[in-house]
Amino acid sequence: VQLQASGGGLVQPGGSLRLSCAASGSIFSINDMDWYRQAPGKQRELVAYITSGGSTNYADSVKGRFTISRDNAKNTVYLQMDSLKPEDTAVYYCHADVLVAGVWFDYWGQGTLVTVSS
Repeated sequence: VQLQASGGGLVQPGGSLRLSCAASGSIFSINDMDWYRQAPGKQRELVAYITSGGSTNYADSVKGRFTISRDNAKNTVYLQMDSLKPEDTAVYYCHADVLVAGVWFDYWGQGTLVTVSS
């Protein structure tokens, strides 16, 4: 199973980006899908998660600006990021709980860099 993240880049403050993360491989089912981020010199933090049923939760720092969604048919999770701030600069990682051959595993994407700067 692989998680492939994409969509990062350089954006000005106030701008928007949309991250995508597609899971592929011998997947029977996916439970929660999440986005984490890690800024330079800081610990990795949870940004948002979405359950298989579509329930969502967000870090206080991104509430009202970021939206997580998923397409279960495509095994893909998205993160729409609006009103971006310089403090959103980080490497963003997707994560998923994946059922493979009757066992649940944690999988991580490779990370995609988001830089918010003028």
